[in-house]
Amino acid sequence: AGEIFHPLRWGPAEAATLLGASAELEAAGIVLRMPAGWNAGRPARPKVSATVGSNTPSKLGLAGLLDFSVAVTLDGETLTEDEIRDLLAGSGGLSLLRGRWVELDRDGLARALEKFEAARALAADEGVSFIEAMRLLSGAAITQDAAAAETTAEWATVTAGPWLAETLDRLRDPNGAPLGEGVDPGPALRGILRPYQRAGVEWLHLLSSLGLGACLADDMGLGKTLQVLALLAAQSRDGEVGPCLLVAPASLLANWVAEIEKFTPGLRARIVHPSAMTAAELQAFSAGDAEKLDLAITSYGTVLRLKALKDIPWRLVILDEAQAIKNPAAKQTQAVRALKARARIALTGTPVENRLSDLWSIFDVINPGLLGNARQFASYSKSLEKREHNPYGPLRALVQPYILRRMKTDRSVIADLPDKTEVKALCHLSRRQAALYTEAVEDTERMLKTADGIQRRGIVLALLMRLKQICNHPENWLRNADWVEADSGKFLRLREIAEVVAARQEKLLVFTQFREAVAPLADFLAGIFGRPGLVLHGETAVRARGGLVKQFQEDENFPFFVLTLKAGGSGLTLTAASHVVHFDRWWNPAVENQATDRAFRVGQKRNVLVHKFLCQGTVEDKIDALIESKREISDQLLGGASAGGEINLTELPNAELLKLVALDLGAVMKE
Repeated sequence: AGEIFHPLRWGPAEAATLLGASAELEAAGIVLRMPAGWNAGRPARPKVSATVGSNTPSKLGLAGLLDFSVAVTLDGETLTEDEIRDLLAGSGGLSLLRGRWVELDRDGLARALEKFEAARALAADEGVSFIEAMRLLSGAAITQDAAAAETTAEWATVTAGPWLAETLDRLRDPNGAPLGEGVDPGPALRGILRPYQRAGVEWLHLLSSLGLGACLADDMGLGKTLQVLALLAAQSRDGEVGPCLLVAPASLLANWVAEIEKFTPGLRARIVHPSAMTAAELQAFSAGDAEKLDLAITSYGTVLRLKALKDIPWRLVILDEAQAIKNPAAKQTQAVRALKARARIALTGTPVENRLSDLWSIFDVINPGLLGNARQFASYSKSLEKREHNPYGPLRALVQPYILRRMKTDRSVIADLPDKTEVKALCHLSRRQAALYTEAVEDTERMLKTADGIQRRGIVLALLMRLKQICNHPENWLRNADWVEADSGKFLRLREIAEVVAARQEKLLVFTQFREAVAPLADFLAGIFGRPGLVLHGETAVRARGGLVKQFQEDENFPFFVLTLKAGGSGLTLTAASHVVHFDRWWNPAVENQATDRAFRVGQKRNVLVHKFLCQGTVEDKIDALIESKREISDQLLGGASAGGEINLTELPNAELLKLVALDLGAVMKE
């Protein structure tokens, strides 16, 4: 009839049907011409526009309540109530508004408007919480049906008001921000903060002052400990009151004390742990004792056992190695969650080790409710996996203000770091190690009573070697084949470090002076990395050593290299490694540095982190203190006799020698 060549008079519903099929029609080769002014062939859409956090809340933190306003807009212009009523009364599809056609999903717009009107009504009475504001801004559908949330997102937008927008900008991009007034630790901090560390302190201060949880996830070796101590010093200087609680693995308590003595000696800190207090003192610890401190330091196990810690209102709770709470069902995670605090700080280089649930567990402690409950988060995570583009963008937007992650591979950080960072890894002795150590000292004391001359020197050298072996592992001394991890504090510490290195897919060198320790260490590390590494010792054929080095340097299938100090401590280039562990100390800094320089040398493009293992309360700990306190004295003690009359350990009087090797039982035992 020729009707196709003439204009047809359609109603809005028919035109909307054609519009909805436009993609299929164009795919079939039909050319469509849309009205001028439509964006990408679509008419404008009225949207529910909500603004949260325009004004500074009267109360800060998770409990703070933000203002919330709602409007329906078209291209940024607010619609009147009559116009909104007319839109909702229509049949949907296309509607004529202000002289032009607009696209409308009446049900979708109604749902979005209903949702935000309910939020506005609640805000008028109670305000919107910071947690809910963050969910709204990110579009995270954690606590609602994913399909409904997607529909809502098409017809609604949420923006941050001036106060909230400024706050979030500071949280999301803290790098380079100078320390502001009241955030400067001043002379209380005996050290210089690098620019990225200063930015980290500013960020931690801002979040804690808001009463919000923070996850400082800097890479290993970037100074998370120093940033926390600077924060505590700054807040103390600014008049902040109330004790803080630091929770860490038991093996790291002594490290924190050492760092406090080095950087913030004025901080009133105390270890609340069986290694530093009697059972009666622990049970008597109360809020009154805590009020006398700036920082109480305890272990995850002690939090689980000591009820008083859960009853004290802490100003800050700081969780070191926070991957310890990645299992939400674990009793120690539940105990940590029960701690009372104005704000919490989690320190971890691996906020997500294996699953997204690791992140949820940490956030459920530091910012409870932000990511919903476990069931809601699991459902939300599955819905994100189905997104085609940037699947985890909404989750990243939700947690970004609360996670600060700097990497050694970041040029802005690398340029400000030293090429080599050395840290002491203080280890506890197991009960078996402590018993063998005590037995060795008592045996030697009896033999020294009747020995002199060369015999006495031999006894002393044998004792030192025996104690070193016991500190490594009981079987290093007893020469048995079964090197059980739990029998050695050093093996436990090595696991903590190796797991981080493995998660980062980096490479590790481990030096020991004992040939018999090489194979057990290699087997232990193979279990952590999930594949074997390489070994080199005095019995390794010289012609094979070059091939081993080439494999380590070029083959990513070999993540670690265990070497004896004499065989591998010089002459090799092993720059593929970014971590070096001295499993036992040579007690000669020059020899240790020479071994470290296998990785830290010309051609190294990575920062090198050196871990020096020490068993606390043992001869290793005491000799290290001598080395650190007075290098020239340590040279005399450890360098051997000479024509100049220097002395060595074999020449020390019996009383001084026994004092040097005596075991401090309170310091060495692991919980």
